[in-house]
Amino acid sequence: MAVIPMLSYEDGAAAIDWLTGAFGFREQLRFQDDDGTVTHAELETGSGIVMLATPSPDYVSPKRLRELSSDARKMAEVPYVIDGVLVEVDDVDAHFARAREAGATILSEPEDVPDVGVRHYRVEDPEGHRWMFSQDLS
Repeated sequence: MAVIPMLSYEDGAAAIDWLTGAFGFREQLRFQDDDGTVTHAELETGSGIVMLATPSPDYVSPKRLRELSSDARKMAEVPYVIDGVLVEVDDVDAHFARAREAGATILSEPEDVPDVGVRHYRVEDPEGHRWMFSQDLS
């Protein structure tokens, strides 16, 4: 059994470029309609896959939703991953440096979580999707 996140982006093509550059994902597949809108894409994340697309011109990203709604803005005031994705990486600190260099919004610096045996950090992509990158310390 596998779990494959499926994320929506206002600009799927820009998201693919950013996610591959900032997070080191590798584009495996991309379908576009006649005007270039990404209708389906798959990014490889080591042993996992993230699917993404621009579902419709009416889709509103989490970032834009927070600009439009005080309730959504208030909900996102915490640094935690809300409706996000956890990705395991080999070197959290190197990954963090890459994401920061690419302009990711940092929600929390890398930190050890001894009771769980991981080191992780939290980050937001340009459209407001939240991610946690985690390294197993055992």
